[in-house]
Amino acid sequence: MKINFTKMHGLGNDFILIDCRENKFEIRPPEAENFEILAKKLCNRRFGIGADQLLLLYPSEIADFKMRIFNADGSEVEMCGNGIRCLAKYIWDRNLSDKKILHIETLVGIIKPEKSGDMVKVDMGEPTFEPEKIPVRIVETSKLKVESSKTQNSKLKTQNSKLIIDCPLQIKDREFRITCVSMGNPHTVIVVEDISHFPVTYYGPLIESQPIFPKRTNVEFIEVLTPAEIKMRVWERGSGETMACGTGASAAAVASNIKGLTGKNVTVHLPGGDLFIEWAADNHVYIIGPAVEIFEGIIENQR
Repeated sequence: MKINFTKMHGLGNDFILIDCRENKFEIRPPEAENFEILAKKLCNRRFGIGADQLLLLYPSEIADFKMRIFNADGSEVEMCGNGIRCLAKYIWDRNLSDKKILHIETLVGIIKPEKSGDMVKVDMGEPTFEPEKIPVRIVETSKLKVESSKTQNSKLKTQNSKLIIDCPLQIKDREFRITCVSMGNPHTVIVVEDISHFPVTYYGPLIESQPIFPKRTNVEFIEVLTPAEIKMRVWERGSGETMACGTGASAAAVASNIKGLTGKNVTVHLPGGDLFIEWAADNHVYIIGPAVEIFEGIIENQR
């Protein structure tokens, strides 16, 4: 069986995009009900096409289109900021829609990418801080100092809840201060010094799989440069260290703001380039960044 695909990237965070509209994507068992198998095969950088994630474009009954996202390890995820920009570019470049603002159905609801010059702007929605919604298991956070939600930031709106902001977490020989945020998917943000030399690939997987994170977590290690700039490296659950992460950059910008380290508008410097983040007055987080098509191809999916 042959599969048509498009290879794309957002700041080096790369994707295999497959157009599944109108039954163009015919996968027979076992792949029909198990995209975990397909994602593992195609995203493998030695024996497949190679990518961080697999993106699937579908028609939608409640929006313009629907997007499903699978990590390189086969796990399905809720949302991807770089991925949805690439999906939007694919749609516009092929004249599948003439709308400037698209409505894309995802596991976290309707996400709205829009054209912004040569780049794509995405309304990422509102950040979530309540541990049970991120999720983080409070019952297992006795080793964390879970902070009261009292804060000067009026956007948190969780006065009857507990927030995990700048809380200690011991990992092997090192204590980290973690701030947990959901941008539709779970994120743990940690401020470090000298991010360029920080051992992300050692501590990232250890933090990702901690028992307090029932759905695992993405881990953002950041270095604050100025009140308007941060550097970030990210360990993505299911994919490892990637060159960029849109939801992660959003979470990092929000976390650095509620910790009083940055303002509401932040440029996030990633190994693959820059993302521009705004935590706006409507409590929504907006990101602006590029989306690039690399090539198209056909792969024969051998069993």
